Amino acid sequence: MAVPTFVDRVTLHVAAGRGGNGVASVHREKFKPLGGPDGGNGGPGGSVILRVDPDVTTLVNYHHSPQRRAEHGGHGAGGHRNGGHGSDLVLPVPDGTVVSTVHGEVLADLVGPGTEMIVAQGGRGGLGNAALASSKRKAPGFALLGEPGDELDIVLELKVVADIGLVGFPSAGKSSLIAAVSRARPKIADYPFTTLVPNLGVVTAGDTTFTVADVPGLIEGASEGRGLGHDFLRHIERCAALVHVVDTATMEPGRNPVEDLDIIEHELSRYGGLEDRPRLVALNKVDVPDGREIAEMVVEELRERGLTVIPVSAASGEGLRELTFAMAAVVDAARAARPLVEATRIVIRPPSADGGGDFSVTSSPEGWRVVGTKPERWVRQTDFSNDEAVGFLADRLNRLGVETRLLELGAVEGDTVLIGDPDDAVVFDFKPGIDAGAEVLSRRGEDQRFEESRPAARRRREIEAAMDERAEGETRADVARRHDRSTGFGPMSYEIGSDDDPDA
Repeated sequence: MAVPTFVDRVTLHVAAGRGGNGVASVHREKFKPLGGPDGGNGGPGGSVILRVDPDVTTLVNYHHSPQRRAEHGGHGAGGHRNGGHGSDLVLPVPDGTVVSTVHGEVLADLVGPGTEMIVAQGGRGGLGNAALASSKRKAPGFALLGEPGDELDIVLELKVVADIGLVGFPSAGKSSLIAAVSRARPKIADYPFTTLVPNLGVVTAGDTTFTVADVPGLIEGASEGRGLGHDFLRHIERCAALVHVVDTATMEPGRNPVEDLDIIEHELSRYGGLEDRPRLVALNKVDVPDGREIAEMVVEELRERGLTVIPVSAASGEGLRELTFAMAAVVDAARAARPLVEATRIVIRPPSADGGGDFSVTSSPEGWRVVGTKPERWVRQTDFSNDEAVGFLADRLNRLGVETRLLELGAVEGDTVLIGDPDDAVVFDFKPGIDAGAEVLSRRGEDQRFEESRPAARRRREIEAAMDERAEGETRADVARRHDRSTGFGPMSYEIGSDDDPDA
């Protein structure tokens, strides 16, 4: 089996690195039985980055190795030691590479040396228990897991970035023409479809240096898949101008230069997107007596169409200087009108299922489905073998408003709640208003050894709740005094001799 040397379309499977897990650790030192949490965070996973490299001209490396994976992040450790960052995987691609999904959605068009695209973002590292500690949770006995990195299939499609594109029938002399005006050395033979891949040559005319590419095997019906041209027409989409290479000495019966030109133009119009490109016509093979005679017969007719027509011979060199300078003039005009393009850095992040950063709750036959960036990320970070970690997840979802939203929609205790990807969702039983922490905990996420009496905080919450039912003209102080009398909180206030006077 032949090994391809030029590949212009590949399907690539890329996987970013997973973030490292945080660690739950307690500092231990002599005479300090409880030194506090000191678990470090996990390191982020490496990302997969596509970068335009001018030295790369083909996608053949990805044809042989279609699966690429970045490095995972390191796990955290005790003593506040964070895990190492996973190394990014940088994949060099040719200038003019179009990145799309397997379904045809274009993600980016990479043009310009140094242009980058983060096609798969590395996963975040999980927080250690030192980072999770707070005034309300002094000694967390859990840590967060690292998130998985993005993993997807992409299609890389190369569109050669050339200034001039040569089009024409097979054996019209396109390869000979490139070999005559540049140092490119394509295969040349006297049979159709000699060229199986696009040829690229560098041409210098005066102070202008430009590139020339040809499209092999362009025949009638190419836009519908005949011949080889339909595979390579994409390579002239970026060209500043097109040069029709017309064979004036063909031995095939029934062909003439004008009809050949019309057929190729019809195929270009069927392909689309090339109508605005300037056209030059090179009447090739005028070194042959019959070829020169036919060229003289059609040159005026073509010029009447407004075309720049130049009789040339790739074999003898006749007309090549005039042709290269005509191409250089078109390239100079196109470059002058082109805006300055700077290298860009593109980050592709898959959109959340609900289109936003919060969440949505919908009813389904399986149960209540919660969809959103934050809930799904929190579920991925949770170690469900740790009751305290599950309680922390419940607190986070409650603060976000998930429980309130479920109650508003009519959810009752015992209903099924699903969070995450429909094919791999985490299933919960809805139990509103209960503590989900470990049994040894007085509050979710708080070590019992640090338990404190918090009557003042409870009093403030109760007063806030009573404010909604206050009478007209009552102030917060009035509500607080009424609350204290009814609960016996703090010093009692009463009038001497009133019904509230305990000594009366």
